[in-house]
Amino acid sequence: MAFGNKKDKSAGRLAISQSEQGGATVVKLGGEVDLNVSPVLRDHLKSLVQEQRKVVVLDMSDVPYIDSSGVATLVECLQGVSRYGGVLRLAALGDRTRSVFEISRLDSVFAMRPTVEEAIKG
Repeated sequence: MAFGNKKDKSAGRLAISQSEQGGATVVKLGGEVDLNVSPVLRDHLKSLVQEQRKVVVLDMSDVPYIDSSGVATLVECLQGVSRYGGVLRLAALGDRTRSVFEISRLDSVFAMRPTVEEAIKG
């Protein structure tokens, strides 16, 4: 998939790239989201909240693992986006990553879509 207007960052084992697609800000994550990299992800997502991006899609297709600090970072982003009427959607979660949200019952809190394209559409 080609990314237009792409911004790339790398935080240890986590790669973050951002693009605009179909009216949504798509943030592609690559690598484990854990205590070591959550602060960098938090900073990136906070900037999107400060810019009041209307639709934020997190492409989690290359995230094999997320721990509680990563989940807390996503909850914080969801709360921030919700405050100004924006939307955060998680896309393309693998089974292991999805199970973390299911076990914590956050799968009913987050809008989750099987593909990035579906997340962009709503």
